[in-house]
Amino acid sequence: MASALDGLTVIDLTTHLSGPYCAMILADHGADVIKVERPGGDDTRRVPPFIGGESAPFMLWNRNKRGVVLDLKQPDDRAVLLALIDEADVVIENFRPGTMDRLGLGWEDLHARNPRLIYGAISGFGQTGPYAKRGGFDLVAQAMSGLMAMNGPKDGPPHRLPIAISDVTAGMFLAIGILMALEARHRTGQGQRVETSLVEAALSMQVYEAAQYLATGTRPERLGQAHRGSSPYQMFATADGHIVVGGAGQAMFLRLCAIVERPDWPDDPRFATNAARVAHNDELVALIEARLRTRPSAWWLARLEEAGVPAGPVMTHDQVFADPQVLARGMVAEVEHATAGRVRTLGVPVKLDATPGGVRRPAPALDEHGDAIRARVRSKAGHKRALKSD
Repeated sequence: MASALDGLTVIDLTTHLSGPYCAMILADHGADVIKVERPGGDDTRRVPPFIGGESAPFMLWNRNKRGVVLDLKQPDDRAVLLALIDEADVVIENFRPGTMDRLGLGWEDLHARNPRLIYGAISGFGQTGPYAKRGGFDLVAQAMSGLMAMNGPKDGPPHRLPIAISDVTAGMFLAIGILMALEARHRTGQGQRVETSLVEAALSMQVYEAAQYLATGTRPERLGQAHRGSSPYQMFATADGHIVVGGAGQAMFLRLCAIVERPDWPDDPRFATNAARVAHNDELVALIEARLRTRPSAWWLARLEEAGVPAGPVMTHDQVFADPQVLARGMVAEVEHATAGRVRTLGVPVKLDATPGGVRRPAPALDEHGDAIRARVRSKAGHKRALKSD
C-alpha cells in the first residue's frame, strides 16, 4: 500500500538527533530519504547501547533511510551531492548558521540550482538574532528557554527533563514546516527555506507558563507534580506503588470524592471549585493520598475506571513495551538490520488509514547504499550527456 509521501526525495545532511528525527518522520511516511554522512559517519553511531556493534539510538532515528558517505572536500563526492540535491524535493541540515554558506551549499546557492527545493534547517537559536551563530544542544535549550527553571521539585533546584525534548520537538516542528512548504509549492511552483530552533521548540511547549507570564508579568513557580490550572491532577502514592489521577473537572471530582469515601469535600470552600482546589492543592493532595495509601493501585484503578475518572498506573519501560494497548497500536516494530540482526524499534505514532506509514527498512550501515547511489548519479549524468549530444 502506498504511503503518503511516496515519490518525495529528501537529502538528509543532519547529525545527532533533531535533524535526523525530522527526516525519520518523513521517511516513516514513504519519502526516499538519503542520509549523507561524512567519512567516519555520524557521531551518533558511537552512542551506546550497541547491538551487534551498531548504536541502538542511531538505528532508531535513522530507520527507513538509505545511506551514503561523501567527503565534500573531494570534487567527485561534492558533485555527487549536488547531483542528488538537483533532483531532490527537500534538503535538511542542522549545522550552525553560516556553515552551509561557507560550503557553498546554503539556501541561496541551492535555491539557484533547484528553485523547487524545500530547504529545512534546525539550529540552536535560529538563523537570525544576536545568538544565531552560537551552537546549541538540548541541554542549553532547556536552560535558556525557561524549561528547566519551572521543572523539578517545588523546593528544589531547576531540573533538566531527562529526555531530549527540544531536539525531538524541533524535529517535529521542522517536519510540519516542510509539509507546509510542500503544500505552498503546489500553488507557487517554488521552494522556500523553513527553519526552527531548539530554543523556540522548548519555549513553544510552555503554553500555560507563557500565558501566565505574558498576562501577569509574574514568573511561573516550580510546582513539582502539580498542574498550574487543574486540581487534583497529578501522581499519588498508593499502598504498593503510584498512580495518576485527573479529577479536576467538577463531575470527576465528585466521583473521586465518592470513591475515596469523602463526600464532604465538595462542601469545603477550599475544594468547592477547580480554582479553589488549585489554590489549596497541597492540602487536597495530602488528603487524597492519605486515602489512596490504604489500598493497592489495582484496587483504586478498577474503581476509578468504573466511575469514568481518568487514571492510570505509573509504568516502567518493561511494562510499557509489554502493554496490550501499546502493542495493539503497533508502537513496537521489528526490522532486520544488515549487521545487528533482528532489532526492535519504536512504531510510527501517526496513523493514516489510506496511506499508512511504517518501518520498512532499518537504519543504513555506514555507506551501505553508497555504490548504488553513486551508480544512479553516474547513470543520470550519462543520460543527460547523451541527450545533449543528440
